[in-house]
Amino acid sequence: MIIPAIDLIDGAVVRLYQGDYEQKTEYQLDPVEVVHRYADDGATWLHIVDLTGAKDTSKRQLELIRSMVDTKRMQFQAGGGIRSEDDVAQLLAAGVSRVVIGSLAVKEPELVKHWITKYGTDAIVLALDVNIDEHGNKLIATHGWQQSSGVALEDLLNDFAEVGVTHVLCTDISRDGTLQGANVELYQQMQQQFPAIAWQASGGIGGLDDIRALRPAQVEGVILGRALLEGKFTVKEAIACWQNG
Repeated sequence: MIIPAIDLIDGAVVRLYQGDYEQKTEYQLDPVEVVHRYADDGATWLHIVDLTGAKDTSKRQLELIRSMVDTKRMQFQAGGGIRSEDDVAQLLAAGVSRVVIGSLAVKEPELVKHWITKYGTDAIVLALDVNIDEHGNKLIATHGWQQSSGVALEDLLNDFAEVGVTHVLCTDISRDGTLQGANVELYQQMQQQFPAIAWQASGGIGGLDDIRALRPAQVEGVILGRALLEGKFTVKEAIACWQNG
């Protein structure tokens, strides 16, 4: 399915280039209105990144997220700096269907595995950002992409397989925010190696041809951010492309 994405800083809709807070574009859009617009176009899920909460968990934008959820127009997955079980519980209590967890899955895998067991495999999405080196190694980056964990994507997924991890949002960092197309080969490889995982493709999608190119990879979801905000195409057009080629 097509999953629009919205990044939030202090209540404003923004996009970061390559995860850099210094390279921020702010859009004059009301987040709740964006929910209605995307739902009108047929979206059934929205991906929310709370960038304020990612920097300071005490400033998590829970009221705003709750107001978006309260539209009851679609389902939501949300994340940004999830560091504790309180963070998970707060988002679920706000009505979010899935909590998106990034760096912590690498730094404290046993803790995150416990949450998957406790809250259920459908309640957690692992957001894994990878740098692919010249040898083809897929190394997970952490701390807003500033550091390489040295952990291979495949090793982490094999570890999480014991708790039945279901949802993985994988981003090739080199493609994110570039509108240069997704790394189709990455998702094809991962789908073949880990067919039990519902993969979400993210990063680099700039046109309908990029969505069409992902169809053979059989990913579960396609995350769309900057391209929608900049009017490259609409959610409705993206859904039609995904369904009909």
